[in-house]
Amino acid sequence: MRYCNIVPAVFISRPNRFIAEVEIDGRTETVHVKNTGRCRKLLIKGRQVWLEKSSNPDRRTAYDLIAVEKLRDGLPPLIVNMDSQLPNALAEEWLRAGALFPAGSNIRREVTYGSSRFDFCIEYGEKTSFLEVKGVTLENDGIASFPDAPTERGVKHLKELIECKKNGLGAYILFVIQMDGMKLFRPNDINHKEFGDTLRQAIACGVECIAVGCKVASDSVQIDHIVPIDTTEMMV
Repeated sequence: MRYCNIVPAVFISRPNRFIAEVEIDGRTETVHVKNTGRCRKLLIKGRQVWLEKSSNPDRRTAYDLIAVEKLRDGLPPLIVNMDSQLPNALAEEWLRAGALFPAGSNIRREVTYGSSRFDFCIEYGEKTSFLEVKGVTLENDGIASFPDAPTERGVKHLKELIECKKNGLGAYILFVIQMDGMKLFRPNDINHKEFGDTLRQAIACGVECIAVGCKVASDSVQIDHIVPIDTTEMMV
């Protein structure tokens, strides 16, 4: 996945979850933030960010904030892609390239099953599988984790995937880590213990849990490799 018209800037503040104030070439600009999550450990005053300039001249904001540089003690800086719309697009690209399922599988997005709507439905032969995608932007010492804030919606998705598995369907949860170089993925029990517990329950019930790392640049992101998963319960 590739972005167009990338512009570097410096983060100033985030008045609300939809917009941020940044400095571009000495002037202050209000930009749209393509992630409504908290992102408190990423969006820090003075940090380098990257924006994509919109091709729509009638937009209220001319730029989208898509990535930020994270500084780390004793480790190289990290470019973290923050675009919350990107993980599903990356997942589709990855699936259509033949990952997880046989070539020629029918891949559909936003498919309802029962009372649930899943990110993907994949059909091959007589087998139907549902896959839910979660974007990961939280990192500590090379370990990626999810969520960065309590997510009742995430718990609901896991419970729905468990029901799919019980009903004889394939069930997958895919964590797309929007940064390079992660050595491990863990559920974030500290931020939301219920999510971690439900993920462990889902895995025990046969739901496939996969984490993938990405090759990230300021203007492009690509799923690059599988990241090991550790579901050992964290001390809260």
